[in-house]
Amino acid sequence: MKHTHLYIAALCAAGILTGATGCNDYLNTSSPSTVDANFVFSNMTTARAAMDGAYETWRTALEDAVFGDGLFYSNDIAGSDIERHPEKFAAQEGRHYPECFYQNGTYTSSYNLLSYLKENGIYADLYAVISKANATIYGVEQSSSFASFATLTEPTPLSQLYGEAVAMKASAYRELLKNFGDVPYAAAYGQVPGKLTSRDSIYDVMLEQLQKVEPLMYDLGSVPGFDASAKNYFSKQYVDGLIGRMALEAGGYMTRRHDITPVSGKGEKLTIEPLAGSKDNDDATYGRRSDWKTYYDLAKTYFKKVIDNPGTAKFDADYSTFFTQMHGDDAAYADESIYEAPMQRGGSGNDARPYSLGRPSGGGSKNAYPCKTYAQGRINPAFYYGMFDPNDLRRDLSCTVTGSTGKGFESMIALKPGSKIQGGGISCNKWDENRQTNPWVQNQRKSGINQPYMRMSEMYLGYAEACAATGDNANARTYLELIRNRAFPSGKANTDAFISKEGSLLKAIIDERGFEFAAEGDRRWTLIRTGLIGEKIKEVKELTAKMIDGLKTKGYYTFDNGNTISSYIWTKAVDGKTLIGHRLIESTPSSVDKLKADTDPTDDAGAIQCPGWRGQNNDWGQIYSDNPNSKAGSSLYSTDTPKTNIAIKGLFHHIEPGSAEATALEANGYKKVDWGKAIVDNADEFDKYLFYDYDYVSAPIYLWPFTPNVLANGGFTNGYGFKQE
Repeated sequence: MKHTHLYIAALCAAGILTGATGCNDYLNTSSPSTVDANFVFSNMTTARAAMDGAYETWRTALEDAVFGDGLFYSNDIAGSDIERHPEKFAAQEGRHYPECFYQNGTYTSSYNLLSYLKENGIYADLYAVISKANATIYGVEQSSSFASFATLTEPTPLSQLYGEAVAMKASAYRELLKNFGDVPYAAAYGQVPGKLTSRDSIYDVMLEQLQKVEPLMYDLGSVPGFDASAKNYFSKQYVDGLIGRMALEAGGYMTRRHDITPVSGKGEKLTIEPLAGSKDNDDATYGRRSDWKTYYDLAKTYFKKVIDNPGTAKFDADYSTFFTQMHGDDAAYADESIYEAPMQRGGSGNDARPYSLGRPSGGGSKNAYPCKTYAQGRINPAFYYGMFDPNDLRRDLSCTVTGSTGKGFESMIALKPGSKIQGGGISCNKWDENRQTNPWVQNQRKSGINQPYMRMSEMYLGYAEACAATGDNANARTYLELIRNRAFPSGKANTDAFISKEGSLLKAIIDERGFEFAAEGDRRWTLIRTGLIGEKIKEVKELTAKMIDGLKTKGYYTFDNGNTISSYIWTKAVDGKTLIGHRLIESTPSSVDKLKADTDPTDDAGAIQCPGWRGQNNDWGQIYSDNPNSKAGSSLYSTDTPKTNIAIKGLFHHIEPGSAEATALEANGYKKVDWGKAIVDNADEFDKYLFYDYDYVSAPIYLWPFTPNVLANGGFTNGYGFKQE
């Protein structure tokens, strides 16, 4: 505890500690000069303490504002051709109107500025991160060591910390620019953000600063003071990847207000090229800067840097390894990660990713197996059935048709609107507390599963995209195939056929990114910045309409890939441990005949493994017994062979009700349950409100409005047809 006084001094000097219990309550010093920048940033103990405080602000903003809950929860994860919302449109209009581009922009003038965003909320959270990053940047620049940075040929602990602060500032601005468009720019510590600044200028400035600090940073796994396995800080590889990300975005399509002149980082007026065939909307144009190729070249350079020198990050040969490792020990990091926002198991923070975007659970908020998972992130049925190749191993890991009761049993998820397992339909599946090495059952939102903010597969696909867009087709195809081959059984990827089907190598790479990051909220922004959002929404809307028509008229619909969705399926509760030796199912084994599993009334073992990546934790009974909050002498299961798993028939092949096949299933204990019928019964939720009234060509109003206090304090106005108060 003897260092506490120094840590408090560091936090105060760097502007990290403020408020009622602020600096004066902790410091007892006769001279303020003892805690100036030279003091704080000449000592790595105090300097790192200041940076740790900034990281905590960043982690909280990610969790509550832009990458767990907040805008990610309401928009990114539920607003694309792949992902959707679980509840009725009318039940969550504050989120669903922004998700669907405000009904083709016609609803912006009616949208209540505080219907979802709150004053001192998301916007303020990100500027708090920027303020603390600026404080650290200022502190290092004022220290006596900063002058030596100009002659450095190797990184130092202080230059590394300086690079981390710049990366943090750039990361926060990236989230602001994605969600709000043009925003105020705070260049230095203590500067109050003022008028709106052209987003292009901010991108340019941040990209320039990132390129300057990149040589001053250590490789991932080599930073002094960090364990070699740690990935909870910004490394050289993170900065390289961030440059790649922001360069693709800076050169991409965005919806831009007419009343803000786009200028470069040097203040030069830019030419904006509208997307061919697009229409202006709400005094805004959907376009990209005419020098966009410069940014794609930049992205290509820096993505390749990570690929060639990943530090301790690793591109795994098995797609599923990353997600298996994410569910491992609380203090461990996945091989493929470049940066993870750390979440503490049972800690005070709000671990939103598994709760908001994980496999649904109907458990209670406390002492459940597993605890409640609301599951805001759901999957469009047309994507699950019609777009995912049946041979793609990522489908089952990404999407699930079953959830958990919260009492150690598996249950079908109803396709009707709702939440948890009671409704909402096909769900995101990449986060499932059943899969944790050591599940936290005391209360919800405390699982300790980290947030994976950057990983190697994005570097490969980002590089492939930049190559394809700039004419380097050979490298583009190579890296597309590296991603694709590991996601399919040997010989099943059919890359050439896939490219032909998509219409171009570039479009194939973008859709491959959709399959790679399905159920992670990457798709919406990717389609916006690539100009493909209208085309892809049109495709899924038309496919959804055909599916609903087939279900309505015939009771089933067969997609081009051979999958069939039917009005009814047949299910049966069985004990996975008795049948196959375990209750938690991973990928469907190659030995399982999928057609037999989906239709044969005697193949219960196959029917609990197809689709894969579901079931229940193998040890819920023991975990229940070990929980001090369980009732003394009680047990989770009333038998040694509890029917914990759901066998499913007819999920991908049509079984006609009343047929001999159906009769045989029912004789073996299977029960007919509603499936696609719920889509027909709730057709408006799956079709009409899927990008409500969007015409596919108008500039998409995907941005959020500023709240009244932000407008008043900033002295600027909303655009895109939004209210001003």
